[in-house]
Amino acid sequence: MRTDEFPDNTEDSPFSLAERSAAASRSTWVSVAVNLLLTVAQIVAGVLAKSQGLIADGIHSLSDLVADFVVLFANHHSRKDADEDHPYGHQRFETAASLVLGLLLLAVGLGMLWSAAHKLQSPESIATVHVTALWVAAGALAAKELLFRYMLAVAKRVKSSMLVANAWHARSDAASSLVVGVGIIGNLAGYPILDPIAAAIVGFMVTRMGWSFGWDALHDLMDRAADDAEVQAIRTTLLETPGIRDAHDVRTRKMGDMIVVDAHLEVDATLSVEQGHDIAVLARQRVMQRHRVLNLMTHVDPHKRPDLDHATIGPG
Repeated sequence: MRTDEFPDNTEDSPFSLAERSAAASRSTWVSVAVNLLLTVAQIVAGVLAKSQGLIADGIHSLSDLVADFVVLFANHHSRKDADEDHPYGHQRFETAASLVLGLLLLAVGLGMLWSAAHKLQSPESIATVHVTALWVAAGALAAKELLFRYMLAVAKRVKSSMLVANAWHARSDAASSLVVGVGIIGNLAGYPILDPIAAAIVGFMVTRMGWSFGWDALHDLMDRAADDAEVQAIRTTLLETPGIRDAHDVRTRKMGDMIVVDAHLEVDATLSVEQGHDIAVLARQRVMQRHRVLNLMTHVDPHKRPDLDHATIGPG
């Protein structure tokens, strides 16, 4: 997922989970409306105008439409409260949705490549495309680019990797419409083979993006850590907490668009257990207020004393 699309600041956005969920729902329903219209227009026009590239682009729009409903499903479930079986909540529904989006794109892309390869093996069967296909491709390009910019702006604002994935899915369709338009122009100029070549390029683009999204989501489901800059920002917040002398073993793992953190906090060895506990509570509150951290598990250590947590346990 393109989490690098988020703003450079490493502190969490001011939006609650409910607000982020509502923003995701609104933007996705806009995408549903656009993709439904484009799917019908592109496939119908592709069949009538005899353009394999435009049909492939329409199938890509159809995959966008299916992906939108996957996002809506995940968005509904990810905002459920924590329960006995899911003590950290259901945020990973978003990551699972991104994985499904990636697999969907991968399947669609490979299907496009197969269809285009079959057509290229019989170049004599390639028909001349009607000019109507070019106008439909141009309209699809404009619609998809505008949709991409709208969805990415929402994703950046609420910091949702699932929405980033869906936005770039829209951008991939915009790029594919551009390629298809070039292929149609080539066909109209007397080079009919360019239309299935355009369809093959679209298939490759979709396959590559599907692999990228699926691979990233798979790593997140395997407890991938947050990026170094975000971990360092969390560590800085810990060190700025009054009473904390140092911090080590700061570990993170992704939980949807949130982060779960474990940290060892070093405090003055002469403090009471109650004082050390109060410092740890304050550190947890500060981190969860400033960063997109779902939970911080702390362990208090005496400052500059032997760290028995890492001591080797002998036999016996």
